Amino acid sequence: MRAHTLPLAGLALVAGLTLTACDGADGSAASDGSSSSSAQASGGSSQGSSQGSGDAPAPAEKGEKPRQEAGSGSGAGSGSGAGDACKTAQLDFSLSHGMSENTYLVNLKNTGSAPCSLQGFPGVDLKGKDGTISASRSQEAGPKVEVKPGEETRFTLHAPANTSGGSGVTFTSLIITPPNETHSKSLPASINLAVTDKSDGSGVMVDPVGVGK
Repeated sequence: MRAHTLPLAGLALVAGLTLTACDGADGSAASDGSSSSSAQASGGSSQGSSQGSGDAPAPAEKGEKPRQEAGSGSGAGSGSGAGDACKTAQLDFSLSHGMSENTYLVNLKNTGSAPCSLQGFPGVDLKGKDGTISASRSQEAGPKVEVKPGEETRFTLHAPANTSGGSGVTFTSLIITPPNETHSKSLPASINLAVTDKSDGSGVMVDPVGVGK
């Protein structure tokens, strides 16, 4: 009986040692695999996070206005090449005779520091001790005229000569209102009309600015 017990015990001990060795090797391998997988997962996650933050812009804070690209604003100005309409205050008025006996030139000089423009018909009233008449408009078309500082333009006033043989009526001033303006300026004059012309203003006519000589 004894001779059989010892070998059995020895076999059991050997088997136990063998199982322990196998368990240790398997555990080590499992541990190594887990550690390697964890490292790979961690590295991949870190790499993906780095690429994502570089490709996509950070979201704007709540309530923050989006930044405009340079040059997208509407700051470019839009100026008029001929300048603004000439004002009465920046014009100097003078009167001269035209090329024919019954024409008068009203000269308009820009006394301002910037160019301005005139287009259309001025208002012209002939005033004297016997009353006032207004000049009618001709059929001429008026161009847009730019007047630089120190330069001048003009318009023509047609007033028929007094051929009636009588003394007629003399108007001693012109009341001039530039185109697109409401302020007038008085200009000394001496224009004699026949009484018949004075009564209805017939024949007294004004051209647009920039027309005539």
